[in-house]
Amino acid sequence: MAYAVLGATSWGLTLAGLLAANGHAVTVLARTPAEAEGVNACRGLARIPELVLPSNVAALAASEAPAAFEGLVVAVPAQSVRATLRSLPGLRGTPVLSAAKGIEFGSMLRVSEVITAEGWQRPAIAVLSGPNLAHEIARGLPAASVVAAQADAEAARWQSALSGPAFRVYRSSDAIGVELGGALKNVVAIAAGVAAGLDMGANAMAAIMTRGLAEMTRLGAALGADPLTFQGLAGVGDLAVTCYSPLSRNHRFGELLAHGETPATAAGIVGEAVEGAATAPVAVALAGRLGVEMPIAEQVTAVLEGRASIAGAMQALLGRALTAEHRG
Repeated sequence: MAYAVLGATSWGLTLAGLLAANGHAVTVLARTPAEAEGVNACRGLARIPELVLPSNVAALAASEAPAAFEGLVVAVPAQSVRATLRSLPGLRGTPVLSAAKGIEFGSMLRVSEVITAEGWQRPAIAVLSGPNLAHEIARGLPAASVVAAQADAEAARWQSALSGPAFRVYRSSDAIGVELGGALKNVVAIAAGVAAGLDMGANAMAAIMTRGLAEMTRLGAALGADPLTFQGLAGVGDLAVTCYSPLSRNHRFGELLAHGETPATAAGIVGEAVEGAATAPVAVALAGRLGVEMPIAEQVTAVLEGRASIAGAMQALLGRALTAEHRG
């Protein structure tokens, strides 16, 4: 089959490599002709040297994209999805897999909802999430993920297209939960990165991860997700690797904040989209609208917006009123 991958990002090219390994012809749709030429010349990206794209992957500028693909993988940063899709009106009938992990700032829409708003039909949209560090997958290390869609046939399409000897894909019907898990875990990972940067220890990291999972589940359930989804690959699985691995951009961003860098400087050092920084205030706004408590997300947002110091945010979390672990 012929697939297109929208976004010459680390994750986009990694997914292109997985599709190509299964014999599919893959076209990477880059932002500009120069970016496409760079991918073709290097057979990848300098920032992910483990990945060497095979000959059945070619890059083109998105403006030059043909309109004949069996599927389109969206792998651009969440805040860029809407504008990027508007440049591709000829692909509106193509089944889509969203691999972007975030919530659109302003509209508070999940990426799949943005895709729908730009003219794609909901049954033909699937979402992918899981503990998937691009550098490890590019090295051929074992990993698993989950793909969810309203129509099981769409989930099965992408499950078959992407699964391989070292990459196992499961199906789900809970697209809301899978998508929210991938977005919200980045917020918690920033807090975990701060704890790592301050050498607060494994106990603190585990506490942040576990209480962060509780926040994710509460908001997800309020938005219509199945709480059990957050116990799976798109929830605790993705959360664990993003909180603990130094390969995680959001974890690294948190470490840099702990070392005294400003959010803008930290993002520049990371060099790629830090989705949790954009998602945190949206998650807090959604939680406020729905009456859901998200203290970790609230403190991450306060630090990012300059309303709290790192020390003040940690004290605010530790000084909260004592409660039962499970409430309602």
